[in-house]
Amino acid sequence: MNQESSVENRESIRHPPSEVQNQKTAARIPLHPNEPKTLAELFIKAAEKHNRADALNFKTGGEWKRISSDEMIARAQHIALGLYSLGLRKGDRIALLAANSPEWTLTDAGCQFAGIIDAPIYTTLAPNAIQYIVNDAGARILFLENAECYERLREILSECPTLEKIVFFEPPDVEIENSMSLSKLEAAGAKLKEANPNLIKDLTGAIASQDVATLIYTSGTTGEPKGVMLTHSNLVSNVLDVGAEHTFSPKDKPLSVLPFSHVFERTGMYLYIQNGMAVYYAESIERAADNLLEVKPTLFVAVPRIFEKAYARAKVKAAQLSPLKEQIFDWAIEVGKEYALRIERGQPIPRLLAVKHSIADRIVFSKLRDFFGGNLSFCISGGAALPEDISLIFTGAGIAIMQGYGLTETSPVVTTNTGMHARLGTVGKPIRNVQVRIAEDGEIEVSGANVMLGYYNKPEATREAFTADGWFKTGDIGTLDSDGFLKITDRKKELFKTSGGKYIAPSPIEQLIKASRFVSQVVLVGNERNFPAALIVPNFEQLGNYSKIKNLDIKSPAEFCSHPRIIDLIERQITELTQNLSHYEKVKKIALLENELTVEGGELTPTLKVKRRVVDEKYRAIIEKIYSDAKQEKS
Repeated sequence: MNQESSVENRESIRHPPSEVQNQKTAARIPLHPNEPKTLAELFIKAAEKHNRADALNFKTGGEWKRISSDEMIARAQHIALGLYSLGLRKGDRIALLAANSPEWTLTDAGCQFAGIIDAPIYTTLAPNAIQYIVNDAGARILFLENAECYERLREILSECPTLEKIVFFEPPDVEIENSMSLSKLEAAGAKLKEANPNLIKDLTGAIASQDVATLIYTSGTTGEPKGVMLTHSNLVSNVLDVGAEHTFSPKDKPLSVLPFSHVFERTGMYLYIQNGMAVYYAESIERAADNLLEVKPTLFVAVPRIFEKAYARAKVKAAQLSPLKEQIFDWAIEVGKEYALRIERGQPIPRLLAVKHSIADRIVFSKLRDFFGGNLSFCISGGAALPEDISLIFTGAGIAIMQGYGLTETSPVVTTNTGMHARLGTVGKPIRNVQVRIAEDGEIEVSGANVMLGYYNKPEATREAFTADGWFKTGDIGTLDSDGFLKITDRKKELFKTSGGKYIAPSPIEQLIKASRFVSQVVLVGNERNFPAALIVPNFEQLGNYSKIKNLDIKSPAEFCSHPRIIDLIERQITELTQNLSHYEKVKKIALLENELTVEGGELTPTLKVKRRVVDEKYRAIIEKIYSDAKQEKS
């Protein structure tokens, strides 16, 4: 199926003739008559308006380097023309596999200038998954970070019949057939621009707002990955409408950490550029903590797991200093939570609490702020539910975390808390020009200009993703309160039923259990079983401190996971934290895992969500043992 017929088919699926009247739900209210309509326009107008000398900042050889707005546009245009010189035309597809870098942003921008559709790929995906995406997208060019990436993929590349050439960001030392460097591609584009100065304007002028800009493949937690077709209008509208909710300015300085292959950070980058910010690229996830101290960002976008780890690291550090330091840390955290809760409820702060908070701020919270560089105005959290405890802790410490909600299919933002409108335990209100409703079965449905065109090459899946009147079905369960704040209660497909017929939503229970300082990760299991159980990855640093205090001779993770005292400790913690649950929701048995669930291990998505089917399969023997042991105990 060629791209033109593909797009037409999806448009007819989403809006059948009998439902044309419902198309008005996707209309936007323009913020300004001069606002960009395409991503190419967004880049150009932002560069003209802000004209920064330090638009993009990256570290190499131990020094921070910068790329100006003018250089960014010139290089993006050269990449666009370089692709044109290779024979690519509007609607053709390329695939992009690399870590975050200026080259990633410039390549993406180049595609948007040429009307070429890019398909970003997570660097953590297995070769067979990469092969599937390249082939499904019909990519003609594959952009790779370096020779190391190539070696990992060498065997599958011969199974990608549409691939014509590989473009390397970092050219390999040896010559590789049908490959070239990004610098040579840019040089070819510069040469073409010199020969035909008007061509780039012709290419960008031919792009319509409803043209597909990118194919972003879902993580495949519930089946085969699907290529989400996002148009220029989808992405640009989301940038503009999110910008209308927050007070961003050119003075803001973001540190980019999350992968661009996920739409959350990708749209974030467009938002940074649109608002004239100086963007800094973290060297890597591992170096992000050091980069925070160097860059001192005012804005930080992350997933909840990053905030959880920052808090856990601070707590472990206090515990390692001395038992007294740990007690002081715990006292400060409780003071901060009480302080934040009163602010949340609009209650006055008692004088004694204000004094306690002032002391806690000097001895604990200031150090937590320093971890993030000490200059944050606020953070934005998305990708998964932010535990209420973590929200209160950071708010009490003077670091506001604005939790939002969205999906790849919605470009991504649907709702967000803001400085003016925030409510604990919710993901905020719908952003401008986006509508949310709750179906009879509790599923959240969305309409707006941010909603995808459909799934590439999958008309049936596209049809199933929309209601009869054209609203996108998110697959999430939630509620809207009287003030319009949305609360997510669980994933519709993650609900499981016990053998007694009771439905259980695992995510809220997991959040309760993760409040224990001894728990790092937790996955609830129990589908078609007579009770729920939990797989627990302990916080081994905290257990190490506990074992010293209790004079327990335990050293390795395996020893911790099998020691009766440790199992009893965590069981008691779970019992206390889940005491208000219904009887059928309470965890009856646990198993401790000595290895963390990771993206590389396949148990987590790149945005650190649990792949429950993978966990069920990978730990099947452990899960079976939980329930067989329970049967033996009964008999």
